Amino acid sequence: MGVEVFLKGILIGLVASIPLGPIGVMCIQRTVGNNQRSGFVSGLGAATADTIFAAIALFSLTVVLSFIEKNLVIIQVLGGISVIIVGMTILLKNPVQQIRRNRAGKNSNLWGDYLSILLVTLANPAYILIFVALFAASGVSAEGAPYGNNVAMIVGVLSGTSIWWFLLTFFVNFLRRRFRPRHILWMNRISGTLIVVLGAAAILSIFFNAPVYEFFNR
Repeated sequence: MGVEVFLKGILIGLVASIPLGPIGVMCIQRTVGNNQRSGFVSGLGAATADTIFAAIALFSLTVVLSFIEKNLVIIQVLGGISVIIVGMTILLKNPVQQIRRNRAGKNSNLWGDYLSILLVTLANPAYILIFVALFAASGVSAEGAPYGNNVAMIVGVLSGTSIWWFLLTFFVNFLRRRFRPRHILWMNRISGTLIVVLGAAAILSIFFNAPVYEFFNR
């Protein structure tokens, strides 16, 4: 039974991670601009945040869910602002300097890559609603379930999200050698602009009563 729950958790983790949004674009940009380790470790930051969100959704922590519901607008604005800041950073980044650093053996700070994506993802706790919906659709509930099964579900979600980020960065890295500095420059501009637009859209959606999580799909 535990194995079945674990596999279901992997599937839920994959489904929650596959849609590409600001986080996915950031991981792709870091893979191309730095290397696969940078992109994958960044993805692990998102995977960690997703696992925290999944745990909150699974155990129906009403205090957290109630807080999110009451402060959804503020959370949405803060999350959108954090995404816009990251997008502007990418937009203004000079890829030539990064390439020189890579050639000199000065790779990016992996802890910085991990923590930056972790914090940006945690800035949008409304994403918990995605896991609430996925657990409901899968018939998953912590109520009355053995403790081991609940742990297997959470570990499965972490595994599923991690698998997705590894596969994504692996295939992007496979094509990485085809990119030249001017390609990376344009990718920075496009990805930075896209991330800024998605962050702004998340804020503007407040006035159109659109679900916040639609603008933050990974």
